[in-house]
Amino acid sequence: MKRLKKSMESSDPPSTTTHSRAGFSLLVSKASEDIISIVKQTAPSLRPSERRVAEAVLADVNFAVHSANGALARRAGVSEPTVTRFSRAVGCSGLRELKVKLAQSLVVGRIYLEEPPQEGADRGKPTTWQLILEDIHRAINSAERQLVIEDFDRAAEAVRSCSKLTCFGVGGGSTMLAEEAKFRFFRLGIAVSNYSDGELMRMVAASLDKKDVVLAISMTGKPRAIVEAATIAKEYGATIISITKPNSPLAMLSDISLGLYVPETPNALKPTAARYAFLAALDLLAATFAYRNPRETQERMRRIKYALVNAGSGDADGPLGD
Repeated sequence: MKRLKKSMESSDPPSTTTHSRAGFSLLVSKASEDIISIVKQTAPSLRPSERRVAEAVLADVNFAVHSANGALARRAGVSEPTVTRFSRAVGCSGLRELKVKLAQSLVVGRIYLEEPPQEGADRGKPTTWQLILEDIHRAINSAERQLVIEDFDRAAEAVRSCSKLTCFGVGGGSTMLAEEAKFRFFRLGIAVSNYSDGELMRMVAASLDKKDVVLAISMTGKPRAIVEAATIAKEYGATIISITKPNSPLAMLSDISLGLYVPETPNALKPTAARYAFLAALDLLAATFAYRNPRETQERMRRIKYALVNAGSGDADGPLGD
């Protein structure tokens, strides 16, 4: 008995911290579950009646979120208990939890959940080519209506006066745009670099001062990494120029914001056209800068073209670089 008591006393009690952490991890895991994918992956193995519920949910997620058990059952052509069984089959305690997770899935936007628009000239609808090219034209026209010449003049003057230009962009489109900014400005005689890794952006931002300019590019103006990096750079005195959505967090902290917003069209299968508008803004900024010192800029261009043509890798009448 004494040995038993000693053994019990020497045993460590269960760690409440460990249990609470495990519980928190479970909650995070459940909250982040992609219920749409779970339903799609589970559906083939379900009973036929439960599979009809899955089909009804996937056909109209918004309806499933806002409908009562009976309404969803009627749409699927099954009994109400079948809806409950389906909810449990996809890992939920019942219809209520299923609806919460479905509501979370709607945050991505309905264009990623609904049937994509059908195309085809033979059905009197635009072809994919027509849709894409129309969106590009729309994006460029939108840029022309929104961009303000005076803002570009101020931005070009800030770049002209800077010691170096640092370009930030995260994600697919903005990373490409930040790199494009480097290609645009090095040939204009500007010491320029670009970064897209969040940690590296913070480090670079902390090394800047009042002689430097940051060109931060973001279609939404919301990514935490770019907003934090721009904030750090501004704290150390750097001038922040942004090409981003008006009134966004990035726009609000910028010294000069070249405001631009191009809403997406309801078709998830086509590439975003907004990047064409942002490329136009970037070209306008580079050209505005170049025309401040046209002869000097032209001489740099001549030297670059000469180096390419002399190496046999350039066409005298072609663009500056392949």
